Amino acid sequence: MNAFWEGVVTIVLAIIGLAIIAVIISKKANTAGVLQAAASGLGNDLAVAAAPVTGVPFSLNLGYPSETSQNYGFGN
Repeated sequence: MNAFWEGVVTIVLAIIGLAIIAVIISKKANTAGVLQAAASGLGNDLAVAAAPVTGVPFSLNLGYPSETSQNYGFGN
């Protein structure tokens, strides 16, 4: 790759990185809620995958975190 395209790719990646950082630290981004939803999804996946092996029945937690009830998995 020549120097011109390396410069273009570097600038584009810098812009994308800056956009990602801006979204993460934005007050309106609800980053904690998004991370909680992702972690909940991963937990659901692990529990469903382990249920046939362990024999423990599992019901999916499909609730999305809200502003009023954010217990982060530590009970009510």
